[in-house]
Amino acid sequence: MLILSIICASFDAKSAEGKTVYFIPIENTIEKGLVHFIKRSIQEAEKEKADVIVFELNTPGGALEAAIEIGKMIMDTDIKTTAYVNKHAISAGAYIALRADQIYYHPGGTIGSAAVIDSNGNAAEVKVQSFWKAEMRNAAELHGRDPMFAEAMVDSSLDMPEYGAEKGELLTLTAKQAMEVGYGEGIAKSRAELLKSIGMEGAKIQEAEETFAEKIARFVTNMYTIPILLTISGLGFVLELYTPGFGIPGFIGLLALFLFFFGHFIAGLAGLETVVLFVLGVLLIIAELFVPGGIIGAIGFLSVLLSLFLAADHIGHMAVSLFIAGSISIFTIFIMSKVIGKRMKWFKKIILNDSISTEKGYVSNQNRTDLIGKTGVTVTALRPAGTVMTDGEERLDVVTEGTYIEKGKKVKIVKVEGSRIVVRAINENE
Repeated sequence: MLILSIICASFDAKSAEGKTVYFIPIENTIEKGLVHFIKRSIQEAEKEKADVIVFELNTPGGALEAAIEIGKMIMDTDIKTTAYVNKHAISAGAYIALRADQIYYHPGGTIGSAAVIDSNGNAAEVKVQSFWKAEMRNAAELHGRDPMFAEAMVDSSLDMPEYGAEKGELLTLTAKQAMEVGYGEGIAKSRAELLKSIGMEGAKIQEAEETFAEKIARFVTNMYTIPILLTISGLGFVLELYTPGFGIPGFIGLLALFLFFFGHFIAGLAGLETVVLFVLGVLLIIAELFVPGGIIGAIGFLSVLLSLFLAADHIGHMAVSLFIAGSISIFTIFIMSKVIGKRMKWFKKIILNDSISTEKGYVSNQNRTDLIGKTGVTVTALRPAGTVMTDGEERLDVVTEGTYIEKGKKVKIVKVEGSRIVVRAINENE
């Protein structure tokens, strides 16, 4: 019997020679940036004509939309797929694992707890929960697994106390429990054990690795990173307004925006037209500083907003991110201006700060101070404005000090302020 086992093991090892197993890691948070990496890796595995793709999972979950895209790619490939839960496949990770042809676990592996949570940490609305529950059920049924357990990972109203998930709690299965309920094909302590279990002992191993650009894309497209980047950008530009020339704050603001669009471009969320729209918007805003009117600036501002929303994976998340970044930027302007007393030095180049006053020798028109003391006769009634003919036969537009003076009355010029000539009625007895 022992000899037979040795012969079989030797035969299995020889049968895997010349075959290729392609390992694709799925680690940390699942976001849109990961989709590009998985797509490229599967395409490479297909190009290399790999015999098996192993998705090595250790993730707390992430974006629902990204998980669905990855699940679809797993289903679409003709290569046999294996999910190796090493060590956690939580939430969206559970969905991805269920989409694979077979599932193996590390002894300490877990799978489950797949409720949909919004950006505020609260349970998503009912229709989203219902959709996700159906997706999980479908993923389980696809490979002949009991969908009841997939539903319990999403729906806390299901009661499964024997698996540590009483009513009100989400189901999370250990490796042993997963095997008991038919949610796995085996337990493997290492890759070597896994390869032996799937009949690929001795096969050529290839491992997908994220490029530097893909790592940036994953970091930038994370729902928690986006508001931080936009806030850094906003603060950089605000502080730049209080700094002469273009310095470090402005450079940091531009770098944050560059990372945002670069990451979203790599992830396939932002196209070249989105970047062009953003640059055009910025140029229009700058033009508004030199061309008054407001229309150009408004169009530029809307272009920038539109480009950010076009690059966003989720409009709601982007709206919240912009609100956070905008609020912090406005608060910073208030602190700089009202508390610290700083002034926006950059605007000194385009705002006229000098005042034109009479004390400095500026006059808007001819100042007729030589008329003070002269007398004349009203040509029209003054109500209080009207016309006066002076003794020197000069016709003047004048006003009274507020009183009504009839036509033909004698008046005296008592004050001249630019083009304003003030008269007062002369008493007939004078």
